[in-house]
Amino acid sequence: MSQDIRKTFGKTIRQMRTKEGYSQEAFADAAGLHRTYIGAIERGEQNVSLDNIQKLAQALRVNPAVFFKDFK
Repeated sequence: MSQDIRKTFGKTIRQMRTKEGYSQEAFADAAGLHRTYIGAIERGEQNVSLDNIQKLAQALRVNPAVFFKDFK
């Protein structure tokens, strides 16, 4: 279950990042995170903290709740 939620979250982040035209490196810079960490999030390998979810949302200029709209 936890792996599925991480993969779904990562897929959402990747889709939103690419829609905004960010490379992983540019997105990482905007969020104040490392590029390899962003890659690991997008592959579902990281259990992301609430602090980092907020950073991702700020970089994308969205409410963090949008990351979870596809969860059941």
